[in-house]
Amino acid sequence: MPDSGLQLALVFLLAAVIAVPVFKRFGLGAVLGYLAAGVLLGPHALKVVSDPAGVLTASEIGVVMMLFVIGLELSLPRLKVMRGAVFGVGALQVVLTALAMGTICWFYGFTSNAALVVGVALALSSTAVGLQLLSERSELGSNHGRLAFAILLFQDIAAIPLLAAIPLLGSVQHAATSPWLAVAKGVGAIAILLLGGRLLLRHLFNVVARTGMPEVFTAAALLVVLGSAWFLELAGLSAGLGAFIAGVILADSEFRHELESQIQPFEGLLLGLFFMAVGMSIDLKQIAAQPLLIASGVAVLMTVKFAILFAIGLRPGRLDARGALLLASVLSLGGEFAFVVFNQAQSVQLLTPVVRDQLTAIVGLSMAVTPVLLIGVSKLVGRERKKRDDRPFDTIPDDQPQVMIAGFGRFGQIVARLLFTQNVRFVAIDSDVEQVEFFRRFGNPIYYGDPTKPELLRSAGAQHIRLFVVAMGSVEDSLRTVRLIKRINPTATILARARDRRHAWQLMDFGVTPIRETFFSALRTGRDALVALGMPPEIADDRMRRFKAADERVLAAQHLVYDDEDALKQTSADARKELEQLFAADLGEGLLGSAAKQDSEETLPAV
Repeated sequence: MPDSGLQLALVFLLAAVIAVPVFKRFGLGAVLGYLAAGVLLGPHALKVVSDPAGVLTASEIGVVMMLFVIGLELSLPRLKVMRGAVFGVGALQVVLTALAMGTICWFYGFTSNAALVVGVALALSSTAVGLQLLSERSELGSNHGRLAFAILLFQDIAAIPLLAAIPLLGSVQHAATSPWLAVAKGVGAIAILLLGGRLLLRHLFNVVARTGMPEVFTAAALLVVLGSAWFLELAGLSAGLGAFIAGVILADSEFRHELESQIQPFEGLLLGLFFMAVGMSIDLKQIAAQPLLIASGVAVLMTVKFAILFAIGLRPGRLDARGALLLASVLSLGGEFAFVVFNQAQSVQLLTPVVRDQLTAIVGLSMAVTPVLLIGVSKLVGRERKKRDDRPFDTIPDDQPQVMIAGFGRFGQIVARLLFTQNVRFVAIDSDVEQVEFFRRFGNPIYYGDPTKPELLRSAGAQHIRLFVVAMGSVEDSLRTVRLIKRINPTATILARARDRRHAWQLMDFGVTPIRETFFSALRTGRDALVALGMPPEIADDRMRRFKAADERVLAAQHLVYDDEDALKQTSADARKELEQLFAADLGEGLLGSAAKQDSEETLPAV
């Protein structure tokens, strides 16, 4: 058994690196891989971890971060649109499942109070497992994925009265505990977080971003996520709900994509640790001692929830049969919140320690079974046919922008203004917080962040963008961003601002179309200079076109040899000679001029 935190961390990482690829290779998904690794490392197998409670508590930060990132994807107007699904379908699922499971528990000898508490606890599903499974399969944006999220959101809200009711229903009363005071504290904490967050959070990140230090921004992001979670947990509510509210508050801010890119690396690792901790909590001895009881408990729980979820998915959820089956598969498991409820219920003597351990084993095993169930149902229903999106809620369209502009200085602004006049939707990213703050005042869809970060580009939807305009001033940042874009979205078109000819050649190495930042303005200035000196405008336009065509030919030729200094000098000399011959021919001079004159005379009709 490891005797230090460092060794323990190495064991966890090794287990994840081995288990997850193996399980994904056989189509079983990352969640099941983490759960299996946890079971193996837990106190009932290899005993690497003797007490998983501490690991589970620490790893819940991963769930908190996941809910914050999900909150960033939802604005308050979008949540307002979702209220029907959250408080309609979500409430119906909790009530029906709680009544069904409570009745079954009462039938098997539970007291009415214990049956009520256990029924509501079993009605709740695992937010972490459900959303991770949907995310793995890229189904969070599907109809059943959206409805699943709405139901899970209501389940988090339903935890408030459940926690407050446990002391009232128990046979051991704590005089210092007032359930109504607990409800008031919870509602007050949510109101404070909403109002305070709206007033303070954007200003906080504005100040931090001005420091220009990425590590300080990361620290501020973690502070907000964990601070919001701790604040609501202090009020007796779900820590994940606090992080989710903070994410929703910041969903419309210019820092949304940068925050998402900062949090996601921590979220992924800690979420994997959370699933391992759940696996460690599955008591194999308890299951082996009473295999029929535990197995039948898992079967009853998942069958009842599956049937109810399938029914409400069809009506009132308005899903098709395929979507309703997938919804039921994802949410028919128990939830991690049930562990907390069972412990509290046992502390007030609503449950005996033996019954609590049995219920905990049933919920834990249901989490392990769910990925397998989802795989089986997915194979049964097959892939979804492409059709019109008739979402049961959320009438706000997810109209992904077609264009992303990286860098919003003078160059990027001109491109953006032209796109805006043609009603072409775009999203812009710039690392100058003052620039971002100024242009957002005029309604520009610009966000703060560093486009050279792959996490930021992905969070901004780079994989779905059709056209990228890289308008960054720094040559190094420009090339780094182009390299990332090519890796994330290799089929997209890229137009990139080139500072000079060498920068243009480097961009051409990536197959990118370079736009030399001063070339066209200088070309136009030269044309106007010729007109000002007395040349007719049409001749000046022709000179400009010829020069542009010749220069572009030279640029392409020099791209092949730009690392060879001698070859570059030779192509430059050849280019000058070609231009001299072209312009001399216009004046009837030189070899080209003589040939053109002779050709003209030969074609004149005889008189």
